[in-house]
Amino acid sequence: MNLHQLRTFCEVAGVHSFTKAARNLHYAQSTVTSQIQNLEDFLGTALFERGSRGIVLTDAGVRLLPYANAMLSLAESAHRHVARSPA
Repeated sequence: MNLHQLRTFCEVAGVHSFTKAARNLHYAQSTVTSQIQNLEDFLGTALFERGSRGIVLTDAGVRLLPYANAMLSLAESAHRHVARSPA
C-alpha cells in the first residue's frame, strides 16, 4: 500500500468513476485501474462494486476511506513541516 494508491482510491471513491478519477489525477485510466487492483490485492478484498449503474464502495472500501484520508492528510502535514524547516 502506498500514498499514490490511497490518493487514487480516495479520488475514485469521491467521484464514483475510474474515468473521472483518471482525468482529475492526470493519469491514464489503466493506471487508475492498476493502482486500485494492486491495493485490493494487498488488502485481500474488493474495495468497489462495479455494476451497470457505476461503482460504489464495498463495506471494506467504506472502512478504508477514513484511514486513507487520514494517512494522506498526515503525509501532507509531514511534508509541509519537514520540507520547509530550516536546516
